[in-house]
Amino acid sequence: MFKAILGAAAILSLGSAALAQADTDDARWSIAIHGGAGTINRDKITPEQDATIRAALSEALAAGSKILKDGGKAIDAITATIMILENDPNFNAGKGAVFTWDKTNELDSSIMDGSDLSAGAVAGISGTKNPILLARAVKDKSPHVMLSGAGANQFSREQGLQQVTPDYYATPYRLQQIEDVLAKKVSVADVDYKYGTVGAVAMDQEGHMAAGTSTGGMTGKRWGRIGDSPIIGAGTYADDRSCAISATGSGEYFIRLGVAHEICARIRMRWPIAIAEAQLTVPKDEEGNYTYAIHASEFMLSDEEIQQIADDVIAELGELGGDGGIIYATPWGQAGYSFNTAGMYRGRATSEGEQSVSIYGDED
Repeated sequence: MFKAILGAAAILSLGSAALAQADTDDARWSIAIHGGAGTINRDKITPEQDATIRAALSEALAAGSKILKDGGKAIDAITATIMILENDPNFNAGKGAVFTWDKTNELDSSIMDGSDLSAGAVAGISGTKNPILLARAVKDKSPHVMLSGAGANQFSREQGLQQVTPDYYATPYRLQQIEDVLAKKVSVADVDYKYGTVGAVAMDQEGHMAAGTSTGGMTGKRWGRIGDSPIIGAGTYADDRSCAISATGSGEYFIRLGVAHEICARIRMRWPIAIAEAQLTVPKDEEGNYTYAIHASEFMLSDEEIQQIADDVIAELGELGGDGGIIYATPWGQAGYSFNTAGMYRGRATSEGEQSVSIYGDED
């Protein structure tokens, strides 16, 4: 993989090697996942919980990786990955979703395909087992981008998606949380010391990007509150020309900054500038013409540049007062994350052999 700023000697040596690399690069793929961010410290998680969370992340990561490795689409990989996380009560999405002030569940989800910028989202829904499937149905089978509440629930039933009764989402842990909030034993801020939203981003072997996010929202939320997870451009965004992003954290701040789109836009704007900068390092002939023209197909932004862009946006989020993080995938096969909290449930895998799951901030 080519680095962002190539020296003149390296540029001149590309030749047929660059073309050969381009041929093999078609097999590249990458995926990153998250299960929420927040005050995730070792003293707040038992060894058993640590092991369970890592196993759940690993299972989801393996499912998405297999689809990508077998040549499947990024949109299918993230759908399968998020479904596994929605079915796991350790996360605040699907089964195990938090309760509202009225002791109901209102779930949000969104999905986006970077190949054509098609997107689907749902907000404040209930009754659908896997909200990510409803978001995808909105994208694939309706003329709309977002549906909400009763209308979205009706659309889900019409599409034949698996329905569940309200007790499906409930877990003893989540019920105790809302009971403590209503009894004023703890504040909502104390309950939501971590954001259990789940998400996945991926690049497939065709170079197409996809992103998806799913959540139960905030414990004790009222008045139909909706966070960033179902909002395209805030909690989810994918564009083949730049990146795929899924976010988790204090949604109001992600909405205000448009975090997901902001990161993708900065990457998209930075790439041609970096190519132009690299071109300036190429030697010129006696007539002042460049001896080699750098082509976009043999050029990528470096790992460091991608990470810096993501970190800069998350730093701005923090300056506004927001907590949380994002995962990213790029058209060049990179997968990673950025967060300003103590930890984030996360994982990533690539065709180049990277495969890891992490929880705490001091892990790679």
